[in-house]
Order: sequence, then structure tokens, then C-alpha cells
Amino acid sequence: MNRNLKRMIFAALCLALCMVLPFLTGQIPEIGKRLSPMHIPVLLCGFLCGWPWGLAVGAIAPILRSALFGMPAMGPDAFSMAFELAAYGAVAGLLYRLLPKKPWSVYISLIIAMIVGRLVWGLAKWAMLGPSFTLQMFLAGAIVKALPGIILHIVLIPPIVLALSKAGFAENNRRAEE
Repeated sequence: MNRNLKRMIFAALCLALCMVLPFLTGQIPEIGKRLSPMHIPVLLCGFLCGWPWGLAVGAIAPILRSALFGMPAMGPDAFSMAFELAAYGAVAGLLYRLLPKKPWSVYISLIIAMIVGRLVWGLAKWAMLGPSFTLQMFLAGAIVKALPGIILHIVLIPPIVLALSKAGFAENNRRAEE
């Protein structure tokens, strides 16, 4: 099957997961939202399909989910999240492509993508809300409230990427982009 078609199909699957996963984690009291379920398929898309697909899925998912289901709330939340997730998908895919083909590169790419994404989220929130978006609000939203999701992503995403890479899926995408 054509590599671009495989990427398109997987990106569509990731976008669909962005619509569905929040329903599943939303059932977990207190931390369900904090698991950042939409981030998982976007990061996987960046790793497995490449940075352009990760960027596109990340940019579309929050706005589409807001339009379809009302969550995240349209306006500052969905738009700032769109910037954040686009950065996640793009940075994860780009770094994974550029770094040596070693298992540790998945972890490095993931951690840097999460840092850059959170900074982009903060900048987007600040651009939309101005000075009312304080440093304390940024730290609470990007780190404190997000800690369960950060841990989940570091535990869950690398093994999935490494398993799919070992199976040949991600490795084919990496060769095709180089």
C-alpha cells in the first residue's frame, strides 16, 4: 500500500481517537480530564506519520471536537489547545525524524514536544487573554493540573511507538521522509 495512503489512514484514525478518547477518560472522577486524552493520538500521529500530519491532526482536533461536542469550549480553550496540539504533533514528528534511530530518541522527542507544546499553549492563551493570563495560571495549567497526563504520556507513548517501529510501521515512515 502507498506510504502516503497509510499515513492518511492512520492520521484519520488518530483524529477519530481525539474525538472518542475524552469520552472514556471523562468517566474517571477528578483526573479524567487531566489525563489529556486528545494529546495521545496527536503525539502518536506525529511520531508515526511525520510532522506535517501530526501538525494537521493537532490543529484540527480540538476545534472539530468543540464544534461537534462542545468540549473543549470554543474560544480561548479550543484555539489555544489547537496551537498546543499542533506543536506536539509537529515537534514529536520532526525530532523523531532528525534524531538517531535509537529507542531513547522517542523519549527525548516526546519530552521536548511536551515542553514546546505547553509553552505554545501558554503563549496562545496569553495572546488571547492578555495580562489576565498570569504566570501562576500558566504553571497551574501546564504543569500542576497536567501532571497525570504528563506521566501517562511518558509511560504509554514510547512503548507504542517502539512496538510499531519494530513492526516496521514507523521505520518505513522515517525512511520515506529522509
